[in-house]
Amino acid sequence: MTQKAIVTAGTRGLGFEVARQLARRDHDVTIIGRDPEHGEAAARTIGGRFVQADLSVLAEVRALGELLAAAGPWQLLVNNVGGMWSKRWETADGLEASFAVNHLSPLVLTEALLDSLRAGAPSRIVDVTSSSIQAALLAGTPSYAEVEPSEYYGMAVSGRAKLAHLAYNRELAQRLRGSGISVRAADPGPAATPNAAEMTPEILPPALRPQWAQIQEAVRRPVAEAARSIVCAATDPSLPSGTVLDAEGKPSEELTGALTDDLVAAARDLTERVLTQ
Repeated sequence: MTQKAIVTAGTRGLGFEVARQLARRDHDVTIIGRDPEHGEAAARTIGGRFVQADLSVLAEVRALGELLAAAGPWQLLVNNVGGMWSKRWETADGLEASFAVNHLSPLVLTEALLDSLRAGAPSRIVDVTSSSIQAALLAGTPSYAEVEPSEYYGMAVSGRAKLAHLAYNRELAQRLRGSGISVRAADPGPAATPNAAEMTPEILPPALRPQWAQIQEAVRRPVAEAARSIVCAATDPSLPSGTVLDAEGKPSEELTGALTDDLVAAARDLTERVLTQ
């Protein structure tokens, strides 16, 4: 039976490979992305469709959610959107981009599509997480008192946002228990993505900069290999809700160890404050 799937940031790199592998597994895939040229080409290649949206702009994410909800029901949402940047930048909403793109954007889209995913049950939500969380934990437990971190190192800032979203992922799994929607997360590991190609040593916290050559070697890993853990999380019916897969596609608690009750509450409170201001 054909499954209707959404893959965000699916026009190039890891997202496109996930979309392609899902299409080969009889999924009817809708790709979301900002660039219409790349998006239309990607959709033609996999036999899917493309919807244009700038996922860094929350108004566009909300409008996208309404559009996709009307096109439901859906069986799969893959929140692949994310990124890390050597230099700090702000979205059109005036928000630090890592927190907005890695956490707020997929959260807003997910909440908009819950009814459509319930209608398509059994269905799945897969959040793409990242081992950059480990970089965020180098100096201790991240603070979520404000959107802005105390220091800007792109990998750690991205990891801090991914950790906030992993906290949301865990809470969502609990909230949706018994709904027919399974909530999962997957770490693809390093890969040769367009984002990785733009990294410079300044993206690393100083403690990690001696490992720059090792990191550069790691991001030569093919995206087809990195996509496997995400596709597994999206398609394996045996995985319980709340599962986090590592880069090898195996259940792991390595990235969730920092999710104390206090951290989860702080991330939730900051998220609610930002989204309601």
